Amino acid sequence: MTQVSLLEIQRAHERIRDFICFSPCQRSADLSAMTGQEIYLKLDNLQRTGAFKERGALNKILTLSEEEKRRGVIAASAGNHAQAVAYHATQRGIRAQIVMPLMTPLVKTSATREFGAEVILHGANYDEACDEALRRAREEGATFLHPFDDAAVINGQGTIGLELLQQVHGLEAVVVPVGGGGLIGGVACAMKESNPAIRVIGVQTERLPSMLRAREKGEPVTLPAEATIADGIAVRRAGELTLPLVQRFVDELVTVDEEEIANAILALLEKEKTLAEGAGAVALAALLQRKTSLQGQKTAVLVCGGNIDVSLLARIIERGLVKDGRRVRIRVHLTDRPGALHQLTAILADQRANIVETLHNRAYYGVNLGDTVIDITLETRGAAHIATITAALKEAHYRFERIQ
Repeated sequence: MTQVSLLEIQRAHERIRDFICFSPCQRSADLSAMTGQEIYLKLDNLQRTGAFKERGALNKILTLSEEEKRRGVIAASAGNHAQAVAYHATQRGIRAQIVMPLMTPLVKTSATREFGAEVILHGANYDEACDEALRRAREEGATFLHPFDDAAVINGQGTIGLELLQQVHGLEAVVVPVGGGGLIGGVACAMKESNPAIRVIGVQTERLPSMLRAREKGEPVTLPAEATIADGIAVRRAGELTLPLVQRFVDELVTVDEEEIANAILALLEKEKTLAEGAGAVALAALLQRKTSLQGQKTAVLVCGGNIDVSLLARIIERGLVKDGRRVRIRVHLTDRPGALHQLTAILADQRANIVETLHNRAYYGVNLGDTVIDITLETRGAAHIATITAALKEAHYRFERIQ
């Protein structure tokens, strides 16, 4: 039976290297300044299917027997594992079925079909989809490809660790997203068996800290389902194989909340021109929020996936602009007469504030007859600019309030 070890990870790397992107690992001056670490971003979001999952899926597929390949493979996934299995199985003429939860974003189901798999939508969450995939595997004789709790998959994910050791001379720490534990299990094994002095930090979403709870209890525990923008690591139960690896090799586990994840997505987009999904940004989120015990070390941060729904990305950008004070909404009371709006917008123009949206209201918010209320959304340069705008409105004797 295949075990997880440095030797097996090295063998996996030889097996998959010609079919996988040797993803770049570049130093970020901006993020280094923001975190107090020397930050190197390992961009596995640049894989063909947009995430690191290809490494483990391909390693598993390449170790199948001819009979297993003939019978086909089946997997359960909300996205990245699905696309990885679909792509690499189809490339080798292997039939692939993917069971995905009913509420999986259209962008992920469409991509999985485009990569050649048969998509079956079933269940309200990953667990229900997984049960259906296992049932079909038993019924049809197909090989079930687990997204994380499989030694061949873990060894495949661990190849990231080998690449990091080549790319960053004097690496002192690595920060890794954690869901079921396949990625951090493989990376931590590769790192620690090569250089035990390298610190390995795992990061989970605060809403589903399944590995953290498992480590505390000493065995996997099943957590209640929770929605999170880090859906790629929304795993309710840590793996039976991955937990011992985390217990042995991982120095620290921390969590980040939804706002912190969203801020990290925005930071990667704005500072590095890099698109990350929620699960792909949690490692950076932990460093931006000073959640780890690291202090100034040369640190690799895994950006492990970039498959984010564009509507979610748009909301994250808008919320980030509001939080940074680069977008503000002000409710202003006006006399309902010709020229009143022109006078107001002239003041805003003088302050170089760009009007994004306006909404008049004459019937709500306690408006007197003969008056109106206008909600104005403005693009600004930040908190100081907003203070200047509000001072100008006060000087002109407008009654207004900032809408949060």
